[in-house]
Amino acid sequence: MAWLADNAATIVISAVLIVIVALIIRKMILDRRNGQTSCGCGCANCASRSMCHGGAKQKAK
Repeated sequence: MAWLADNAATIVISAVLIVIVALIIRKMILDRRNGQTSCGCGCANCASRSMCHGGAKQKAK
């Protein structure tokens, strides 16, 4: 019990950071499912557009 009391601040901070990282990953997954990219810019002139959207979508346009 003393160990838990001695490390309470570290445990709380670690738990908060884990929650924040989990929420960021969740947001990235939901954005990806909705077809949004993480860069926030248009894809028309992007050199990496084939990596974000795949070759099939580029051929269909």
